[in-house]
Amino acid sequence: MLDLVVLVSGGGTNLQAIIDAIDNGTITNARIRAVISNNQNAYALERARRHGIEAVCVSPKEYADRELFNQAFLDTVDAYQPGLIVLAGFLVVIPPAMIQKYEKKIINIHPSLIPSFCGTGYYGLKVHEAALTRGVKITGATVHYVDEGTDTGPILLQKAVEVREGDTPQELQRRVMEEAEWVILPEAIQLIANGRKEA
Repeated sequence: MLDLVVLVSGGGTNLQAIIDAIDNGTITNARIRAVISNNQNAYALERARRHGIEAVCVSPKEYADRELFNQAFLDTVDAYQPGLIVLAGFLVVIPPAMIQKYEKKIINIHPSLIPSFCGTGYYGLKVHEAALTRGVKITGATVHYVDEGTDTGPILLQKAVEVREGDTPQELQRRVMEEAEWVILPEAIQLIANGRKEA
């Protein structure tokens, strides 16, 4: 059984996709041990509680400096002994010590087809605004392993989504979530949990 720790900062729609996939058997051989957020108001924490999953907040605001926060954050994650850490809309830079400790055991979902519209500054709606400004016809989402760079780790899965005439950033964001993110994030976890990808 693969123990997951899911890291979130906001609403938790990708978390919900994972919970639903475990509940309906799309993901087998895995369970969520805890959901950890840097934001005590993240609705994702409420989603976790409703499903009987431990929900924890470790906020940088509660620590005098980033180093103290990073250590507390790492200690909190370590307590659950995760086999896989899933970044599902987590807007905090992962400490290098954690990346080293959990090498090839951290995955992230990014709302574009990497290497397009990724790296520092590309998150949330900004990704979709950039795609529309550039005029691309195809966008999508990528699940990748996390390394020391920003969105630079090895790619696990990608799924393309069509950009439609007249799309707003919000419409495109919604379609990318529904057609790509909520599909390939559970799929990646299923592959890892059942030994078909490294973890």
